[in-house]
Amino acid sequence: MTDSISKTPAEQALRLERDAAGRLVFTDAAGHPHTGVVPVRAFPIAAPDEGVSLVNTEGHEVAWIDSLPAVAPAARALIEEELALRDFVPEITRLKSVSSFGTPSVWTVETDRGETSFILKGEEDIRRLARTGLLIAGSQGVQYSVRDMTALDRGSRRLLERFL
Repeated sequence: MTDSISKTPAEQALRLERDAAGRLVFTDAAGHPHTGVVPVRAFPIAAPDEGVSLVNTEGHEVAWIDSLPAVAPAARALIEEELALRDFVPEITRLKSVSSFGTPSVWTVETDRGETSFILKGEEDIRRLARTGLLIAGSQGVQYSVRDMTALDRGSRRLLERFL
């Protein structure tokens, strides 16, 4: 059975804590503890703060969270810590250089986590998300996001347009 956490004040009090081993423990409405739960985003790119499931060690959902901002701050902080460990999608804030306008090519970019380089194997590794968002797959399996192409500086947009 899945508990649903809605935006009502009574339900904001999600009973979530860490045990001595550092695992998340969710206590459901019946008072049963579920040790080792893992938060999983339903839509990690399109709606990262909506639809988060707490999954037990057997892979079964034990709680559903409609909106992460509706969860009490202490529980939300625990969930966000776990999600940060699970979700590694650096956001590209600027393209510094591209080795060639054909593929494969080496891209040097600035991200919200620092400067890095990756190899773009093919143009099919760039996926459009909504109207202005992109998801770019580097050759080593890391996914990079561009939330809004129009917010990038002019030089970055010019480099990117050659591949779209």
